[in-house]
Amino acid sequence: MSLSRLTPEIEALKLKLDKFVKERCQPAEREYDFHMKDRVGRDRWVIEAIPPCIERLKEEAKALGLWNLFIPPHLYAHVPCCAPSVLLSYREYGILCESMGKSFLAPEVCNCNAPDTGNMEVMLHFGTKKQKEKYLIPLLKGEIRSAFLMTEPDVASSDATNIATTLKKFEGSNGEISYILNGSKWWSTGAMDPRCRVALVLARMDYSQCKSKGDNLSNNSSHGAHTVVVVDMNQVEIVRPLTVMGYDDAPHGHAQVELTNIHLTPENLIIGEGSGFAVAQARLGPGRIHHCMRAIGMAVRCYDLMLERALSRKTFGKYLGQHGGCQQMIADSASDIEAARLLTLSCAEAMDLYGARVVRDKIASIKVAVPALTSRVVDRAVQIHGGAGVDGDLPLARILVGLRTLRIADGPDAVHQRTVARIELKKAAEKMIAR
Repeated sequence: MSLSRLTPEIEALKLKLDKFVKERCQPAEREYDFHMKDRVGRDRWVIEAIPPCIERLKEEAKALGLWNLFIPPHLYAHVPCCAPSVLLSYREYGILCESMGKSFLAPEVCNCNAPDTGNMEVMLHFGTKKQKEKYLIPLLKGEIRSAFLMTEPDVASSDATNIATTLKKFEGSNGEISYILNGSKWWSTGAMDPRCRVALVLARMDYSQCKSKGDNLSNNSSHGAHTVVVVDMNQVEIVRPLTVMGYDDAPHGHAQVELTNIHLTPENLIIGEGSGFAVAQARLGPGRIHHCMRAIGMAVRCYDLMLERALSRKTFGKYLGQHGGCQQMIADSASDIEAARLLTLSCAEAMDLYGARVVRDKIASIKVAVPALTSRVVDRAVQIHGGAGVDGDLPLARILVGLRTLRIADGPDAVHQRTVARIELKKAAEKMIAR
């Protein structure tokens, strides 16, 4: 059975989304860039910097039934408002993510953009009533944005047990529990956005000021020493915006931040003390499917531009597409795209059938393979376009930077390769024992 199969209802939705992306989102990209081009410094991070096309396209997406499509069936019962027009499996939503990847505006205007989707899933699954009312509902409505603060500037955050940000617990004389959060974070995607109102923060528990170590039985392990807390952004100090190979991604953007003596209560915790890694992994599994399928959409857009260039430009008396070198690039790119697509959809279907925990090896595998495969496609498209490939008139350079960054975001290649190798070795050892 084909991994690309869709029911007639979802196929119709996909066609609607494809048309919306091609006819509404891609043309609006120039409007978006034009709105930002003369803004400098702090002026790039104010509410007026949000291009008007964003809200316009959001309303169109809502009217077309393209809003909040990321919500998986097992969380649907927890949705307090703005439910998606149709329930999609991970595999089905993955196919639609490829369509959204063909415009950098599409994920946001369909309210399917990272890090908001992962944060909304966490709150749908684990959030308290108060957390949902204050933050989840505005996120589902697209009224605010959010951030996830994990990576730190002073430790190798690819080993998450190194996280140094502390959540110090205090017990009052009346038994009242409180916490103080301290630390530094960077690559906090979305924290620069003037619409960002809330951050989920991963921190290490510090019990030096109290006797109680919470109820989590895993607190004695390195993976049970961390907690995720919900922090209002007005308590977070923005140190500076960060650039990705020169791109600041304003007015959304990435930030280095300081968390200084932030007073919190048990109401700020997600699940409870020591559950940080469980929360982080719950949001990252589906997120990696989304990232990979959007990456494939980016590669397909660049591939289409490559084909157009090969059919319209001549060198040495022949169209580019008639030269053997160009033909090889086209053939390799077609193969890379199909390989990336099949790997990711196979992983997504396995998640639908068995759950993310069972298919950790497949999730790690696509996180390594897909950015590499899609980056090669875009690099070839740049080469075939020559000087136009590295200019801002086309999306190629921006996409190439994004895909290269994806080999580091959500954990570098080496970490995921380690996961795959350890699982493969464990399976091999079990087979040897069973002989």
